[in-house]
Amino acid sequence: MLFRRRNRPTHVERLRVAVWPRHSWARSTRYFGKRVLRLTATPHAIAIGFAAGAFSSCTPLIGFHFLTAFALAWVLRGNMIAAALGTSIGNPLTFPFIWAFTYKIGQWVLYGQAPDADPHAVHAQFQSSLFAKSLDSLLPMVKPMFIGAVPMGLVLGTVSYFIVYKSVEVYQRRRKVTLDARNKRLFPPPNRSFDDDPGS
Repeated sequence: MLFRRRNRPTHVERLRVAVWPRHSWARSTRYFGKRVLRLTATPHAIAIGFAAGAFSSCTPLIGFHFLTAFALAWVLRGNMIAAALGTSIGNPLTFPFIWAFTYKIGQWVLYGQAPDADPHAVHAQFQSSLFAKSLDSLLPMVKPMFIGAVPMGLVLGTVSYFIVYKSVEVYQRRRKVTLDARNKRLFPPPNRSFDDDPGS
């Protein structure tokens, strides 16, 4: 095929592009939006799958967001591809804020107070603990982040569900109208004359 890539991208490259796009974030957002709208499934299946991906992005399970999203989508009977696309909610631009908010919510739930959490400071500390594989510094952060991820993930997942559901529903309805109109132009109904009427 003309303009086909000579070397097919590996799974690692595809994952890297999903996390850090080659092009601008605005262009990548439009691309992901079109991918979600064009999925072949019911609006509910697509929306609940995307919500599962959005929920999993709030957890501190770095490297396991896809598996978490797939598991939730399977339990909720959501679309798996939509679940994978939903994990794009968590990306290098949003992770500092997601981790800071989940940490702050978790601290408030556990100890009744929420200390000031600078997004970049929480992000840097959590990331350095991951790379250093230091459980002593990682566990005190992960516990409140897990607890805070539940309410934040539920809110984000619920909002994502309604937005995606309505968008897919409108897109599929308009697409059906367009296809019906095109089919009528290509295959017009036969004109029946009075002579062909069996009752005459």
